[in-house]
Amino acid sequence: MNKTIRTTTAHKDLVIIAAIFILVFILSYFFNVFVFLLDLFRKYPRLITYVDEIITGLLTLSIGFAVFSWRRWKELKKETAERIKIQDELIKLANTKAETERIISKQLHSEIEQRKK
Repeated sequence: MNKTIRTTTAHKDLVIIAAIFILVFILSYFFNVFVFLLDLFRKYPRLITYVDEIITGLLTLSIGFAVFSWRRWKELKKETAERIKIQDELIKLANTKAETERIISKQLHSEIEQRKK
């Protein structure tokens, strides 16, 4: 059985996020980002008091973005289902209209043929 892998935008986004993570990891390793921060905190010791607030704020922000994304996804899922339902109704209506026009046309042609005779 031959299975094809369908690449979606979500998969592409995950690959991009992973690539950015790896790039940041490598850059922080080679440029010693934490050594820079340690030097900064040694030079300005009062800045270290804000580290826990920054970490807590970033954690809260990331959780908030996750909840925000989840809620938007649920709304999108609901709206998509509604649009599909409406689209199906419109297709049925268009088919009914086309069938009605076909029947009327057929009747008109038969009446014209009867009048010719």
